[in-house]
Amino acid sequence: MTNPDVTVTVIVYNDAARLPRAVASLRAQTHENIEIVISDDHSTDETPEVARRLAAEDGRVRYLRLPENSGGCSAPRNRAIDIARAPYLMFLDSDDELPPRAVELLLAAHREREVDFTMGAVRRVRVDNGRRTTWMPHLVRERRTLEGIAADPRLLFEHLSTSKMYARAFLDRHHLRFPEGIHYEDQLFSAQAYGLARAFTIIPDPVYTWYIEPYAAESSASISNQRHKISNVADRVHVQRLIDGFLVESGLADLREDKDFKFLKHDFRMYAGDLPYRDDEWLAAFAEIMNPYLDTLADGAYARLPRPERVVLELLREGDLDGLRLAARGLGHPVAPREITADDDGTPSWGGSVPATERGRRELDLTDLELETRPFSTAYFRHEITDLRPGPGAALTLTVRTYDPGLRLPVGPQRAGLLLSPGRRRLTVPFRLDPVRPGVFEGRVHLDLTKARLPVQGFDGVRHPQVRLQQQGLAHSGLLLAPLFFPALTARVDHPSGAASHRVTVEPEGRNPGRLQIRWQPVGITARVLRPVVRKVDRPRVRNAFRLVTSALK
Repeated sequence: MTNPDVTVTVIVYNDAARLPRAVASLRAQTHENIEIVISDDHSTDETPEVARRLAAEDGRVRYLRLPENSGGCSAPRNRAIDIARAPYLMFLDSDDELPPRAVELLLAAHREREVDFTMGAVRRVRVDNGRRTTWMPHLVRERRTLEGIAADPRLLFEHLSTSKMYARAFLDRHHLRFPEGIHYEDQLFSAQAYGLARAFTIIPDPVYTWYIEPYAAESSASISNQRHKISNVADRVHVQRLIDGFLVESGLADLREDKDFKFLKHDFRMYAGDLPYRDDEWLAAFAEIMNPYLDTLADGAYARLPRPERVVLELLREGDLDGLRLAARGLGHPVAPREITADDDGTPSWGGSVPATERGRRELDLTDLELETRPFSTAYFRHEITDLRPGPGAALTLTVRTYDPGLRLPVGPQRAGLLLSPGRRRLTVPFRLDPVRPGVFEGRVHLDLTKARLPVQGFDGVRHPQVRLQQQGLAHSGLLLAPLFFPALTARVDHPSGAASHRVTVEPEGRNPGRLQIRWQPVGITARVLRPVVRKVDRPRVRNAFRLVTSALK
């Protein structure tokens, strides 16, 4: 092809298995006048053979192989830009896809009005369970053209380079290329594109399919899924400093608070849920890298965060590692601290003592959580398993400690229930919480998993028990936090008839918030016969016909 409208670059490294799927999504585009460049970062598997075969099958496909591995995404993208023939450019990772109309829709937006780039919605697909969501949906909900990023700084959260189609003239005019030799290159490239663009158009249509593998092996996990590496933390902070420098140099320093808020709310938050699982050595190294950068961020960025996230940040900056682990559990959920302390003015603060510094008093102030006055159904409690004993069979005995720092529960024993719903019918196990001291209760509950009522076709999935409290006719359901580490317990549960047999595993959740996790897996006749039959029968037409017959017989 000598005059393609759009060049789409597929970067690949040792991904021979998924590369054909990515290229097939490009060959299926409704806008056919495209150039496809497979840019191979010197793969050592069968990728070269697969890429050459794809190029032989379709004259629109070109194969570019780097002479040596660069270790990142930037170099293969940049080499492809150098040889691209089209006036508009897009980028695709080999493990993802473009929806069929992606090129057509983004190119139409360019032709409708002259802009520097166009962008659309990203659909995320969980590989492990098939769940589909839209990435940052509030930012791409409506069609609009913005005269620069200052018109909506929230877009700094949408830092993917792959969701956009760029005018080649725009990239060349500003000598804009992907930074080589660093990770999180998309964040810097996108910040520069936002900052330099005179105008860009957003469309609400899906233009990228992003496959997420949250439990991929460490050797094959994406950079974002390698947060257990201290080098990953250093890479992320390094890129933030480069973005800060670009904003100042480009006269965009007014965006710094918005950018700092994005870092705290997104980048730091990605590490926060894992902090309870890290040892002291890791946390100390994390603090050594993170704290100097946190000290440079705008106070206004902290003020825009939810209070629990501000507490975690402050405990990290103070070096309180034990408190940090406690506060980081349950982020995003109404999980209370174990204790609060009020100063002479009655202001409640997180932890067992009044903060010693002005910043600490400001950041650890829990007044806005309304621990004593918020509606009971949304009150803050903390339920922790302090002892877990298996047996016999598929039963276990849990010792549960409940913290009530807002003193919402009356003095004396409390009626509680353990809730579990592996199917449509909920299992409720009542138990009693006895007072230990003001604001702290403890009780023991015996959970027999054979009592859980499962669907006839069985249940294949995970559930997390909750603790239910009742007070004056009102109910409250809260998370049940498990010990962070304990050996998984596995048992087989058989239905008395011999059907609906399952393997049941009790385990720690292994990530934020660290709940007690129970996993059911059908085995025997349940897996071989019942589930396939029910899946065939349980279809909309069959269900509708059944309802019609049922209503006719009434």
